[in-house]
Amino acid sequence: MKKQTFALYFGNRGFMPAELIEGAREDMVKAVTDAGYDYLIMDKDATRYGAVETRDEGRLYHDWLKSHEGEYDGVILCMPIFIDENGAVAALQDAGVPILMQAYPDTIGKMDFKHRRDAYCGKFSVTDVFYQYQIPFTVMKPHVVDPLTPKFRENLDDFAAICRVVKGMKRFNLGCIGARTTAFKTVRFDEVTLQRYGINVESFDLSELVFKVGQKADDDAKVLARIEDLKAYTDFTLVPEKNMLTLAKISVVIDEYIDEYHLDAVTLRCWNEMETILRVCPCVLISYLNDRGIVCSCEIDLTSAITMRAMALASGKPTACLDWNNNYGDDENKVILFHCGPVAQTLMAGKGTVTEHKMFAKGDPGSGWGTNEGRIAAFDMTMSNGFTEDGKLKVYTSEAKFTSDPIEKEFFGCGGVAEIPNLQDKLIRLAKGGFKHHTTVGMGHMKAILDEAFTTYLGYELIDIDN
Repeated sequence: MKKQTFALYFGNRGFMPAELIEGAREDMVKAVTDAGYDYLIMDKDATRYGAVETRDEGRLYHDWLKSHEGEYDGVILCMPIFIDENGAVAALQDAGVPILMQAYPDTIGKMDFKHRRDAYCGKFSVTDVFYQYQIPFTVMKPHVVDPLTPKFRENLDDFAAICRVVKGMKRFNLGCIGARTTAFKTVRFDEVTLQRYGINVESFDLSELVFKVGQKADDDAKVLARIEDLKAYTDFTLVPEKNMLTLAKISVVIDEYIDEYHLDAVTLRCWNEMETILRVCPCVLISYLNDRGIVCSCEIDLTSAITMRAMALASGKPTACLDWNNNYGDDENKVILFHCGPVAQTLMAGKGTVTEHKMFAKGDPGSGWGTNEGRIAAFDMTMSNGFTEDGKLKVYTSEAKFTSDPIEKEFFGCGGVAEIPNLQDKLIRLAKGGFKHHTTVGMGHMKAILDEAFTTYLGYELIDIDN
C-alpha cells in the first residue's frame, strides 16, 4: 500500500536568519518519515537557502509541484521564520490538496536577532493572504509547534486523516442497488445535488440482482469460495445449506457490481423482496463488505453511506449505520443504537451468530436467514449523518462512546448502549433539523478531522448539534 505523501514547502524572508531554514528542512523530513509518511521536497539549490521568498521563486515551486501532480496528498507549509506571503501564494494557489500551516516557536534565551523567528506573527500574514485569495488551508493547535515534538506528530496524523477524507470524498462512485423502500421517505436524496459534490450515484434495479443470482450455478467456483469466506467470518452453523448458498451468490453478485462499475461505496435495498423472493436477509453480507473496507449501508440510506465512507477514510476502520432505537432505562444520556445485523465484526464485542430475521419469521417463517446477531463493543466513537436539501449536502458530527452496559439476551439484532453527552438536546436538534432515524458511527474521535474536511475542502454545510 502506497504511503501517504506530503509535498514540503519552506518559506523565507530576506532579512530573517537564513540558517534557520536549513534546520527546518532537516526537521520536517525527519518528522514526516518518523511518522511513517513519505515526502516530496524541491531541490535545495533550486532557490536561495532551499526556501521560497519571491514571486519568481514561488512560480518555480508552483511548476515543480505541478510536475508532481497526483503524487502528493497534501502540502505542509513550513514557516521556520516570518516568511513572505507573496511567494507562498504564487507557489500554492493551485495546489488542489489540503495545506497544513506549521510555524516554528521561539525559544526563551534565543531571542536575539540571529535566532529569533517571529513565525508566531508571520503565520497570520500567510493565513490572512490565503484567506483573501480563497486558498483553503488547515490550522491546528498550538499556533506554533516544533516539528520534532509529539504535539506536531498528533497534528500530522490528524492532517493525514483530513487528506484521506478529502481525497476519497472529492470524487467517488456510490452504488444504489434497489429503489427506496416505499414506506421510507426518510432516506430520500437528490442525485443532482450529490453530483455537484463529486458524488456519482449509479442506480441498479433490484430485479436485475435477483436475476443475476438466479443465473449463478450452485457449483460456481466463486460462490463456493465465498461460502468458505463467510463461514470463516462469522457463525453460520444455524443457517440451512440452501440459504447459505443463496447468501453466497448474492455476495458474489454485489462484488460484480462493485468491480464493473468501480463502486467505492454501496447502499442496498435489504427488504422485503430479498426475503420474499430469495428467502434471505442480506445483513451479514453488509457486515462482511464493511469489514473488507467497502462501505455499505442498508435500507437505501445513501447519505448514511456518505458519512460512513468519510469516517472509514479518517479512521481506517469499518463504520456502521444504526437506528436511534431505544431508551436505556431512565438514563437520559444513554440510548441503544441498533440494526438487525449489518454491523462489521470489527465493531462487535464477539463473534456474531447468523440467525433468521425475527421480524420476517413472525409472518413468513424461513424467509429471513442472514442477520448477524451480537453486541457492539465498548469504544470511543464519532457519529455523523446527513441529507440533501435545496442543492446542499447538510451533515452533523459529534462524539460519544459505546459502553459495556448489558442488553438483555432476548434483544434481537446487533445493538450497543451509547453514552452521549447532552443527548436530549442533541435529539431535539436532530428532530427539528430534518435528520433521519439513522446515525452512522465510527471508531475513535474524528469530529475535528471531519469538520475540517467537510467545511474547508468539500463544501458541505455543517449543522452544529453540540451547542
